[in-house]
Amino acid sequence: MRIVQITPGSGKSFYCENCLRDAALITAMQKLGHDVLMVPLYLPVRGDRGQAVSDTPVFFGGLNVYLQQKSALFRKTPRWIDRLFDSPRLLDWVGRKAGMTSARDLGETTISMLRAEQGRQIKELDRLVEWLSTQGNRPDVVCLSNILLSGLARRIKAKLGVPVLCLLQDEDGFLDGLASPYSKQAWEMVGQRCGDVDAFVAVSGYYADVMQERLGLPAERVHVAYTGISLDGYKRREAQPERPTIGYLSKMCFDKGLDTLADAFISLKKNEKLKGARLRIAGGKSANDEPFINQVRQRLSSCGLMDDVEFLEDFDLDSRLAFFQTLTVLAVPEKRPVASGLYVLEALAAGVPFVQPASGVFVELLEVTGGGVLCEPNDAEALASAMEPLLLDADNARELGERGREVVFEKFNVEQTAEEMVCIYEVVVGQFSRE
Repeated sequence: MRIVQITPGSGKSFYCENCLRDAALITAMQKLGHDVLMVPLYLPVRGDRGQAVSDTPVFFGGLNVYLQQKSALFRKTPRWIDRLFDSPRLLDWVGRKAGMTSARDLGETTISMLRAEQGRQIKELDRLVEWLSTQGNRPDVVCLSNILLSGLARRIKAKLGVPVLCLLQDEDGFLDGLASPYSKQAWEMVGQRCGDVDAFVAVSGYYADVMQERLGLPAERVHVAYTGISLDGYKRREAQPERPTIGYLSKMCFDKGLDTLADAFISLKKNEKLKGARLRIAGGKSANDEPFINQVRQRLSSCGLMDDVEFLEDFDLDSRLAFFQTLTVLAVPEKRPVASGLYVLEALAAGVPFVQPASGVFVELLEVTGGGVLCEPNDAEALASAMEPLLLDADNARELGERGREVVFEKFNVEQTAEEMVCIYEVVVGQFSRE
């Protein structure tokens, strides 16, 4: 089977769950013997060690998308000019400086992308479809990384005559975060474009239910394939850290609850038994997260705790593996329910238990893995109370982490996810060919 995976890149400035998910999935499918091609959109897609996942050209380059949105002139420029703006080095720089993946600033462009053949980036769509239709690149099936790309499906199907699937992971947060009136308009357009997609694959049962309800999707068109991770390198910890240590691994931003974790840490440090506790923060950021991060730093500094807090620069795979070895517990107190939580699976694979909000996929992950504790969402004191017993009782923390590790190795290997995805593809391709 020849599979094309179309994935928006985030550059290499922060921990992007979708990029890491798609990169790992493609590698696993290739090991199964399938011909899988990743096509990056907007920015280059980076893998576990910061390397470019694909040598395929970047389509809908972030700078070209922006310029074509703002000026009719750039909707008519020749390809040699567009190619200058699609330089991977330039796009990496833009991704670091401009915070191009922020939902709140992308209302008009999101609408234009969903309009696709009627949108301002029609030149980019034509280029992508023509490239896919060449003999060497024509696929059996095309998979879109998220529902925000559903505007591409109609033209791809018309030109290539193949089914189009779409993964589902946390698009609701992006769409809800758009400024008014773009949020409402975008939801309406996504609902219309869903008719062009042959099947959807959600990363959790929780999120399948969410999107079925919000978009009115028929249950038979929505499949579930849990996110898996490559388990290479995740070694069992030989000992707990000398000091109780809380870890945070995600983009350092408001939506991920870094401020809530900081307040919980401040509360925990009031306990004499936890005077030596540490907080280690990793996951990167975009340029527009800087003011928020500075506020968090100032809050911790005002309490005299910065000597016990580290903001880590590196978050590639080797850095993450070393990071997990230093942790007692992982906490990323998301502000709103989320669909996946890749960082939880990574932590458990290393034997580190989690403390997460009792919302979204985390309820599901606790039921399956037994590797953590849940607490009231958006409540720093509740988070502190849930973390405290694990920080004070290393044996308890180790037991939870080991329980979760066993389940992750049994049920969340990305090779299993790849097999499930291929089975779904085969069913959809078969149905498509019979229609």
